[in-house]
Amino acid sequence: MTFSFTWLNPPPEWSIDQELSQLTVHTAPETDFWQRTHYGFRADNGHFFHARIEGDFLLTSTVRSFPANQFDQAGLMVRFSEDCWLKTSVESDTPCPQLGVVVTNRGYSDWSLEPFPSAPKLTYSLRVRRSGNDFEVEYSRPGDEHWRLIRTAHLFPEEGQAALAGFYACSPKGTGYRAEAAFQLSHI
Repeated sequence: MTFSFTWLNPPPEWSIDQELSQLTVHTAPETDFWQRTHYGFRADNGHFFHARIEGDFLLTSTVRSFPANQFDQAGLMVRFSEDCWLKTSVESDTPCPQLGVVVTNRGYSDWSLEPFPSAPKLTYSLRVRRSGNDFEVEYSRPGDEHWRLIRTAHLFPEEGQAALAGFYACSPKGTGYRAEAAFQLSHI
C-alpha cells in the first residue's frame, strides 16, 4: 500500500532524494512537541512529515543526525491530536546524547530517556509498532541486527480516530540542525 505524506508545520528547508528514499530536514529554531509538565510550557510547532493510517502498523526509520544545539532531535512520531501522541528520538545533550520517548495523553507529556553514547556522526534506527492502542518503541544501532525495547505505552485517542505516523524533527533552542532519514510505514 502506498501512503500519501504531508507536513504538519513544514520546516524552512527540506528535500526528498527519490533515489536514496531519504528525507533531509533543516529545522527552524524554537520548535518542539511538548505538553504540560513542571517545565511550564507547551509547544506544538515541531516539523512532522506524516501519513494517515488506520489499524495496526509498523513504522521504522534510520536517522542520521547532525545536531547544532542542545535538544536538537529527530525520530518517529505517532499522533492523534495535540493532546495525544508519542515521539521517539535521540536528542542532542551534553555530555552525551539521550535516547528518549515522550508519551502525551490528555494533554500531559511524560519523558523517559537513557544515555546514548555515540561517535561524532549520530546514526540510529527506531521503530514503533501499533497493536490496538498499545505501542512498542524499539531502537537499534548501525550494524546491529537486534532491536531493543525501550518503552511500551498506551495512547487514548478518540474512538475510531486514525493515526498520523511518520518522521519528526525539531530544535527547541537554536538554528543549524540537519537530519536525514529513510523510513517505512506498513500495515501489520
